[in-house]
Amino acid sequence: MVSTQAGAASHSHVDSSAGGQEHDYSLTAPMWSGTAAAAASSDESFLVALLEAEVALAAAMAEQGAIPAAHVDTIRRAADPSNFDIRSIALRARGGGNPVIPLLADLRAEVRRLDPDAVSSVHKSATSQDIVDTALMLIAAHTVSIIGADLHATADGLAALADDHRQTVMAARTLTQQSVPTTFGLKAAGWLQGSTTAARRLEDAASRLPAQLGGASGTLAATVELLDPQAADAVVEQYAAELGLQAPALPWHTRRAPVTELGDALAAVTDALGKIAVDVTLLCRTEIAELGEPSGDGRGGSSAMPQKQNPVLSVLISAAARKAPAMAAELHRSALAVDERPDGAWHTEWATLQELLRLAGGCAALAAELTDGLQVHDTKMKANLQLTGGLVLSERLMLKLAPVLGKEAVQHLVTRAGTGDDLRALLADALDGVEGYDVDELLDPAAYLGCADTFIDRALAAYQEQFTDRSHHGQ
Repeated sequence: MVSTQAGAASHSHVDSSAGGQEHDYSLTAPMWSGTAAAAASSDESFLVALLEAEVALAAAMAEQGAIPAAHVDTIRRAADPSNFDIRSIALRARGGGNPVIPLLADLRAEVRRLDPDAVSSVHKSATSQDIVDTALMLIAAHTVSIIGADLHATADGLAALADDHRQTVMAARTLTQQSVPTTFGLKAAGWLQGSTTAARRLEDAASRLPAQLGGASGTLAATVELLDPQAADAVVEQYAAELGLQAPALPWHTRRAPVTELGDALAAVTDALGKIAVDVTLLCRTEIAELGEPSGDGRGGSSAMPQKQNPVLSVLISAAARKAPAMAAELHRSALAVDERPDGAWHTEWATLQELLRLAGGCAALAAELTDGLQVHDTKMKANLQLTGGLVLSERLMLKLAPVLGKEAVQHLVTRAGTGDDLRALLADALDGVEGYDVDELLDPAAYLGCADTFIDRALAAYQEQFTDRSHHGQ
């Protein structure tokens, strides 16, 4: 796989070393600031990917004899990221509408300094979109691998919670109200299933990320002119292989499914993790207090109310998850790409995809931390189950007792209990003399959990298949 040389950089130049990214933070985006995913999708990383694409193109062309092999090494040395002023390139990109045009001017100048004869081999028969699209797919591939690792860690934490809390009974809630008993293990299993499904979908999209190489208008005419149709096709194959991307069946300059499919998969990640966040936020409320976020220095504090411990991890995950769908929708709007190169739609994708990668990456990093240290207050869950005096089991009472006492009679008992009468005493009186019914058993939440254990087992099996049995993680 082609790689450019990383070197020490001044403040205005690229620093591709770990932790040296200049644009992996934002005061307005604490949900992804400082994360590995933000660094992998930063402007610096994008510039490195653009250079990698140019070097890969030269290597592929040399492999087919379209340029001298010696020129590849010259281009590779010239493409050292420390040779390029990212601010200057960004500002000059306004002149031609994309960053490749000023980048090529600087790259050719550096190649000319090293070997004037090699200048003609730079960017041979390619168009700017080939390089931009390929670079976006490269940073997407790198960022998705980071997101996948955090999803794995998140799933590990959820799997442990699901298995450990099979018997931790709590109130399920529908439309904000207690409904029937459930277990925290089943709730965690639901989160796990969502995370597992999202990870599988993201992995599938990432496995099909293609390089882009079509020339001026998607015909490869210039490459064919230099070589022949078979060799030109081989250049595309070699180019993709150099970068670890898929070789496209045909250029996709205005067929943007690779971008929209990736965007949808990233939004699915934020959907799954956002569900965890909103549940945790609710269950961390002072009045409910069934869960607590992992504590840490400086986390969860309030500038005005020192007694508070805010669930900030969940708040930030939720914020990212609320924003991500709009980014995915924007990618679909940009997919309405006219002609053989769109007039603005393509340009809209760049920052949109970058932001979506960062939102999903931030979600995954925060969720991994959240699920690893989530505090489960089972005593409070048990106490909250008792708030309705047994009415949380009304559905069960209707099913069990209607055949014996009559539906209207049971409904009357439940209604009386709802207005303050003691449900246990009402049941004991109604069942006096009726054989085979135990009031304590009828009002035991643990006796009305349905298929909770079975569902937990299924979620754990899917997790095992996705993250363990297939041993694909990190490949």
